[in-house]
Amino acid sequence: MNDNHSPSAWSSYSRSVFIAFTVIALALIAYEHRVHVLGILPWLLILACPLMHLFMHHGHGGHSGHHHWGHGARMMPHKPKEKEDV
Repeated sequence: MNDNHSPSAWSSYSRSVFIAFTVIALALIAYEHRVHVLGILPWLLILACPLMHLFMHHGHGGHSGHHHWGHGARMMPHKPKEKEDV
């Protein structure tokens, strides 16, 4: 027997059938468990707040002295403190 392809390669037909089966299975699971998914959405929103705070505020007040704010944020020039007369 002389095969032109490796035994582990999927044919395009097998790959298409697998993808179609996966999409249908995921759609049925999502439909059957929509109550559970919708019930957890408010908690995911509450959990997203501290996670966004941690990951999106990186670089503010870093050790280098430069601020890495997003585009459009204005940086105020650094003014040295005035010496007090004693």
